Amino acid sequence: MTTLTEPPIFAPPWGTTTHAPRRNGTGGSIDVTGPIGPRYDEILTPEALEFLALLHDHFADERCGLLLERQRRTREIADGADPDFNPSTRPVRDDPSWRVAGAHGAPGLSDRRVEITGPTDPKMTINALNSGARCWLADAEDAQSPTWRNVIEGQLALHDAIRGTLAHTNEAGKHYALRTTDLGQMPTIIFRPRGWHLFESHLAYTGTDGSTQPASGSLVDFGLYFFHNARELIARGRGPYFYLPKLEGYREARLWNQVFEVAQDALGIPRGIIRATVLIETLPAAFEMEEILYELREHCAGLNAGRWDYLFSVIKCFRSRGDSYVLPDRGQVTMTAPFMRAYTELLVATCHRRGAHAIGGMSAFIPDRRSPEVTQRAIEQVRADKTREADDGFDGTWVAHPDLIEVARGAFDAVLGERENQVGRLRDDVTVGQAELLDVASARRAGATVTEAGLRTNVSVGVRYIESWLRGVGAAAIDHLMEDAATAEISRSQIWQWINAGTRTDDGEPITRRRCEAVLREAVRGLDRFPGDRYDDAAAIFREIALGEEFPPFLTTGAYARYFRE
Repeated sequence: MTTLTEPPIFAPPWGTTTHAPRRNGTGGSIDVTGPIGPRYDEILTPEALEFLALLHDHFADERCGLLLERQRRTREIADGADPDFNPSTRPVRDDPSWRVAGAHGAPGLSDRRVEITGPTDPKMTINALNSGARCWLADAEDAQSPTWRNVIEGQLALHDAIRGTLAHTNEAGKHYALRTTDLGQMPTIIFRPRGWHLFESHLAYTGTDGSTQPASGSLVDFGLYFFHNARELIARGRGPYFYLPKLEGYREARLWNQVFEVAQDALGIPRGIIRATVLIETLPAAFEMEEILYELREHCAGLNAGRWDYLFSVIKCFRSRGDSYVLPDRGQVTMTAPFMRAYTELLVATCHRRGAHAIGGMSAFIPDRRSPEVTQRAIEQVRADKTREADDGFDGTWVAHPDLIEVARGAFDAVLGERENQVGRLRDDVTVGQAELLDVASARRAGATVTEAGLRTNVSVGVRYIESWLRGVGAAAIDHLMEDAATAEISRSQIWQWINAGTRTDDGEPITRRRCEAVLREAVRGLDRFPGDRYDDAAAIFREIALGEEFPPFLTTGAYARYFRE
């Protein structure tokens, strides 16, 4: 196995080599087990597969070890151990001297006031790059259903978009094209690979010991994007930028940093070219923000407040700890809840102390061009949300729909003016400790409750989203809200927690499995069925992950293994 100090072992993909050199016969291999569609061979080249094998040789075992550590830590919290700031890493937190790389030397990342999010299929890629946002979160994670087709054709769409050649015609004959081929005139692309816990069953990694396992979804997504596009992005005045999802601590950030170092060395790209923004969307990670920045400091641009996954993580961590940790209806938990305010204010203060961007989250409200009332409500909700973020010191934010870009931009323009960001605005007034981050009960002290309507909404949204996900659509507009895997996780985990905590709705009725089963059957009967729908499968999945005795850590892992493996 190679070390970080050895010279590059791959000829760069922009060179003249036509096949990848073997690593002295000592490395593992990646084999394609999925079907090969049109142009898939342009992504799954021998050289690219060799590169993926290199990443797995270095990091597959460490990844598995960190996932086992996650399980142990989650069990400890569920059993009563409260997360807290790590005393062993206090020297990092107390050292005022270090800073992250930030946007310095990263063209296109200085001004991130509005970022649009969305999956990487050709239509959505074109729409995002034509949107006028500052950046685009090109999402191969929560907003993209991980079908084999989506994984590879998403890579193809990004490959073509970066080179200015992407075009798309849908089944109805509507044509989509990029308005410009100049990357400098498009939103800056920030690619989000799948989280460490996900795997890619259509690529098999055979290690040096001869054992075979599914490839890591994280390493596959990152590796293919970086291998094919890093040099092209640099040549066109941008760089390989990433969002890193679902991290639960600084050791997972350290692993990503090592991946970046090996990848850059292997392709002959100087270290420090990569920039990563880490989503703080798990409760354990909220206690290790500074350590995460420190581990990635050479490659780090900032942190993002991934609010929906954060709520899911809070529910998951405290799912077995009784009624005092129960959250009210999802729609009643706002960003003004004290424990959510503590989380976001700590994030801004931490980022700015270390020279990093703080990027806000996504309001779920979306406009409907057929309904002026719905659109007006969405605009009002988003304007209030983005005004709060800008006033709190965030440097930018997310939107899920092009019609909301101007609303979000207006909120940040009012605070930023001609400045590109407000990293220099220190939040020395922020004092957040363990008690503030764990004050989950504050959401109900404010008068929020669990209602029959909230129960029914969770069931209905959960089933409808899973059905969409099974058909390959990972971002779905449901009841005028943008739902993705994170919001669906909240819906199903709340149901599980309410049942197991003996929670009662505000009418005094207990939430039981029998009651939820009746609501589920009623919800399925009321659906508008259509040829090829997956509602029966979706209901079966929801029943298992929300009403079952055990709590699956993620809805996507089991469903992927059952329905997407072949």
